[in-house]
Amino acid sequence: MSSLDEKVREACLAARRAARALAPRTSKDKNAVLAAIAAGIDASSAAVLEANRRDLDAARAKGTKGAMLDRLMLDEARVAAMARSVREVADLPDPVGEVVSRTRRPSGIDVTRVRVPLGVIAMIYEARPNVTVEASALALKAGDAIVLRGGSEAEHSNAALARVIGDALESTGFPRAAVQVLPFTDREAVRALVAQAGLVDLAIPRGGEALIRFVTENARVPVVQHYKGVCHLFLDAGADVELAAKIVLNAKMSRPGVCNALECLLVDAAEAERLLVPVARALLAAGCELRGCDRTRALVPEAKAATDDDWGREFLDTVLAVRVVDGLDGALAHVADYGSGHTEAILTRDAEHAERWRREVDAACVVVNASTRFHDGGELGLGAEIGIATSRLHWRGPMGLESLTTMKWVVDGGGQTRG
Repeated sequence: MSSLDEKVREACLAARRAARALAPRTSKDKNAVLAAIAAGIDASSAAVLEANRRDLDAARAKGTKGAMLDRLMLDEARVAAMARSVREVADLPDPVGEVVSRTRRPSGIDVTRVRVPLGVIAMIYEARPNVTVEASALALKAGDAIVLRGGSEAEHSNAALARVIGDALESTGFPRAAVQVLPFTDREAVRALVAQAGLVDLAIPRGGEALIRFVTENARVPVVQHYKGVCHLFLDAGADVELAAKIVLNAKMSRPGVCNALECLLVDAAEAERLLVPVARALLAAGCELRGCDRTRALVPEAKAATDDDWGREFLDTVLAVRVVDGLDGALAHVADYGSGHTEAILTRDAEHAERWRREVDAACVVVNASTRFHDGGELGLGAEIGIATSRLHWRGPMGLESLTTMKWVVDGGGQTRG
């Protein structure tokens, strides 16, 4: 076993011990540590921003720009938002101890299913320092310990936030090992972390396609994938053109670098001229590059020719693939071929088409007559999220508190034996 493997195992072993100490803590105790974390973030805002400035300077020196810089960057508003998100988690109902079901069996035993903490979570992510805070807050509220491995691009930001969280844990009587940010940022640390069978209960990778693939291929623990967001929006025949422009602009241009941003626009060929031309004009005016199929370019000559690689691609930038399709069936076929199972939307006035979209599209979130940007833990009422899972087991969609728990069967009897 290498020195790095040993150090990662020691961290996970400490997390396992911390998880045992966390599990019986009350909601009041857990809310107290979250309040301390939020206050610590507020008090340490200047230090966190200075650490983030070092990360940004290093990233720019390497030529990093666009969406990656946006995900990495912190400012006073974003630091304040992190503190606010921790307080919001504290305000959420505690899922631990919730009675999911209770029955009395013919034998006379009482059978109860209750929610309990999952245990130890390994979180592997890139760029976003806010994940350090939000994942830690959610894990603590759910009674879990968490080991975080952030990317090298956010090394100083994550270290500064880890100090704030660690100090808050210590000051409120919680084990400091309940939240650990690994100081190792290379891929070998990821491999070592996801190999900790018996110590880590769940690995959650959140980042680019290469990271997700690496974790999945090397894991010896269960993995919930937070895969890329290749989100589509289909403009059905009869859709309102002004509403179409409004929704498409919001879905694509409000924050192009996030996973619920629109990446491919599909338009019904029956009304492509009426719908696509004004929507495309609005996108171009907003600074969006369009990459279209031949039928798209016949209507919008400013669009560049799309290549095969543009279908199913997560641009995370002000670039949008556009395809004219033959009705709802054509849109459904395209989504089936190129969707990533994240978010798929339709704009339609046809109730039957809307119902078919809800029923036939296979994705973590299906949207009818609204922006793809609503696929978010806060917007869906979960508060902060640890990410958006595109896996089918054990969770799908935004991962909030409930997703970080599991079930326990409790059997109460009065001396019964089984025949």
